[in-house]
Amino acid sequence: MFQAAAREFAENEIGPHVTAMDGEGVFRHDLIEKFFAQGFMAIEVPERLGGSGGSFFMSILAIEEFSRVDASAGVVIDVQNTLVNNALMRWGTEEQKLNYLPGLARDTVGAYALSEPNSGSDAFALETRAREDGDHFVLNGRKLWITNAKEAGLFIVFATVNRELGYKGITAFLVPRSGTPGFAVGKKEDKLGIRASSTCELILEDCRVPRANVLGDIGKGYKVAIETLNEGRIGIAGQMVGVAEGALAHALRYAQERKQFGKPIADFQAVQFQLARLATETEAARLMAYNAARLKDARQPFLKEAAMAKYFASEVAERVASECVEVYGGYGFTKDYPAEKYLRDSKIGKIYEGTSFMQLQTIAKVLLGR
Repeated sequence: MFQAAAREFAENEIGPHVTAMDGEGVFRHDLIEKFFAQGFMAIEVPERLGGSGGSFFMSILAIEEFSRVDASAGVVIDVQNTLVNNALMRWGTEEQKLNYLPGLARDTVGAYALSEPNSGSDAFALETRAREDGDHFVLNGRKLWITNAKEAGLFIVFATVNRELGYKGITAFLVPRSGTPGFAVGKKEDKLGIRASSTCELILEDCRVPRANVLGDIGKGYKVAIETLNEGRIGIAGQMVGVAEGALAHALRYAQERKQFGKPIADFQAVQFQLARLATETEAARLMAYNAARLKDARQPFLKEAAMAKYFASEVAERVASECVEVYGGYGFTKDYPAEKYLRDSKIGKIYEGTSFMQLQTIAKVLLGR
């Protein structure tokens, strides 16, 4: 029932605006307001704090269904649910939860600020510094590729309190956009895909953050970052499954409408086999994402399964979207038809929240017990 409701909402509320948002590179604020109103921005947050009181699995279902219509919409709720809300619920103090989760459930978009210009896959080569100053920390540095940054009112920012300690100096901070001196959102990137989703740099210049806003323990930010991203990867798997499903649905529809040699191209065995293979791969990716989410909800080990799901779903989404363009032929290469957007949107799956190579490295380490 929840998945059907998410699909209906996505098709009816998001669908009519997808082309315009992609072209303009802007996500409609009124849609985000509807996401909040329908509970899609705080699926796991307890009801006592204003959330829906659902499960992680439900978050993955919503991300999948939104991404089936528009991957930009999928990543808006993905970052909110699987990264920001999850990190705060797991690592936040009771006071922090009371201060921030009701807002994140009601009207505040969240963002997760780990990446930097010189710190991508090597996530812990952070250059952003946090210096203690009485009951505050003073942050200086830049963050890059921060999803939802344009709309966000709360940021989880990672900085190092002592670079000589390596990853053991990294600390997570809750940084509200409003009322935080020295904090600014910079340039919005002009991207290939997920264009409506904002991706911006953050600029921290003597940014003062209260000690009470440290998320988790000082020097344990690496643990907050990695364990939260392990969960977030399942969200990206769900997003890529949605992209594959959306592309495949369009290809199936078009193959039955487009006629060549006097009959629909879906009557040709070559096209039938192509569609059957893509559907099989999409179903396999979907089940892998669901299995990883199920394990997470059951509090069972899921590190390997999450990496596998993200890796495979990203591969499948790109392949399905590419072959969807081919089903459309020359029309698929134009912006007048939906195929090319799914292909552009699919590419990010292999890159963010851990590249495909990083997923393979994680899988190998678990398999080899290293």
